[in-house]
Amino acid sequence: MTRAEILQTLTEILREVVGESWAAEIEIGLDTSFSDDLELESIELVALAEKVQGRFGGDVDFVGWLSNLELSE
Repeated sequence: MTRAEILQTLTEILREVVGESWAAEIEIGLDTSFSDDLELESIELVALAEKVQGRFGGDVDFVGWLSNLELSE
């Protein structure tokens, strides 16, 4: 998959997880933040991790990657 295809897939997953009408209107890019831009709650992050794992399999360690981020990131 190309970066653009991965971003498109993740955007679709994020919009599904958020489930709010405003999520369909927000532009999601490589610099979009989970907390400031998308205002994801912890339960939504869990759902996102599960869906990413389901889509991309064990090759993606979303939880490990997320745990290495600073709160501001």
